[in-house]
Order: sequence, then C-alpha cells, then structure tokens
Amino acid sequence: MDISKTIAEMKKEPGFAAQVGMVLVHNGVVRAWSRKDRSAVSAIDVSVNREKISALRDEYARKPGIYKILIEAQTGRLRPGDDLLFIVVAGDIRENVKPVLAELLDRVKAEAVIKTEHSD
Repeated sequence: MDISKTIAEMKKEPGFAAQVGMVLVHNGVVRAWSRKDRSAVSAIDVSVNREKISALRDEYARKPGIYKILIEAQTGRLRPGDDLLFIVVAGDIRENVKPVLAELLDRVKAEAVIKTEHSD
C-alpha cells in the first residue's frame, strides 16, 4: 500500500472534508528479532483470514465518528523490513479515531493473522 497515494485518494471522496479531522496509519513491518525472546528472525510465513479482517473492519467502521477503515495484510514468506500490515483509520476526532485503531490492530493481529518465524 502506498500510504500517501491511499490518503490522497481518500481525500477526493465525497464527504471526506466534512467528516474527517484525523487519519491514523499503522504500518507493521517484519522485525529481525522475535518478540517472545528477541532471537534472530530471518523470515516469517504469514497466513491471513481475509473474511475475519473484513468482519472486523465492518464492525469498527460502525463506531462513532469513523469515516472509513482500510486494511491490507500481506501473506506468504516475508523478510525483515518487509511491510506486513497496513491499517488506515479516518474519522472525526482523536477521541474516536485513536481507540479504534488500537483495538482494531490488536484484534486483527490476534484473530486474523498467523505468523510462523524462521531463523537461519
């Protein structure tokens, strides 16, 4: 996902200027170390439950003040530095947008993304 292009396209949509005061972006990147023990990671295999991501996006898009949510998750073999997960949340005010991004991110990671780490 090209974040700048994605946001620029969103800004062209009817209603954007009237409804959006904040756009938050999560850009998850593959780390070169494991979260559990900080051991070296050379690659990860990722599978994604796209139906669950869609359901989560729809659920959180109905929250107060939310204009639009975009989610893009990569699958397959990824290496450190590769983009893994993009979430864009656009809405009216930070009190509405920040918690939606935080909760949605945690749920996508817990419920819809499976990663297997590999080391050399």
